[in-house]
Amino acid sequence: MKLPEFTIQLPEWVAEYVDQSPPIFPEIEDRMDFAIDLSRKNIEHQTGGPFGAVIFDAAGHLIAPGVNMVIPANCSILHAEMVAIALAQKVLNRFDISDGGRLNFDLFATTEPCAMCFGAIPWSGVRRLVCGARKEDAQAIGFDEGPKPENWTTALSDRGIAVIRDVCREKAAAILNDYVNSGGLIYNPDLKSINS
Repeated sequence: MKLPEFTIQLPEWVAEYVDQSPPIFPEIEDRMDFAIDLSRKNIEHQTGGPFGAVIFDAAGHLIAPGVNMVIPANCSILHAEMVAIALAQKVLNRFDISDGGRLNFDLFATTEPCAMCFGAIPWSGVRRLVCGARKEDAQAIGFDEGPKPENWTTALSDRGIAVIRDVCREKAAAILNDYVNSGGLIYNPDLKSINS
């Protein structure tokens, strides 16, 4: 049996967009606006779902962007956060992007992490998670965010990962609504048939 290969290839428009971006994003809102713009463009280009994520260093230099590519790649793990983390690990050439805690990197996500992305964050080396929309905003349009601890922010904080919520929340939530209002596919597993 010939085994398939697995590569992560961002949509072509992402490279051009990144090339036109400033070399540094000084403010936290600038960084979130960039992630939100990625999610908006992902919808406009019809290259995935309404989620964007970016890894920045502590000074605001962009390390790796990520967009949701679940549908076009037929791969449920290609959430924006997972893509950004994986690409940052490749850019920095280490699975722990903090290099044993010596360096600080932030993950900006347009929506709070689902259960899968929440689980990946502690293993990535990210030292701060900055979120736009809330879980409730994603669930309001039909996405299943999965089981996550009620006190998930404390769980990350206990591992040395700071969490900041609601940065540009209205803008980020508006992208979710734009997606569903434009007929975007809400891709959840059919858990009812699995549990029957």
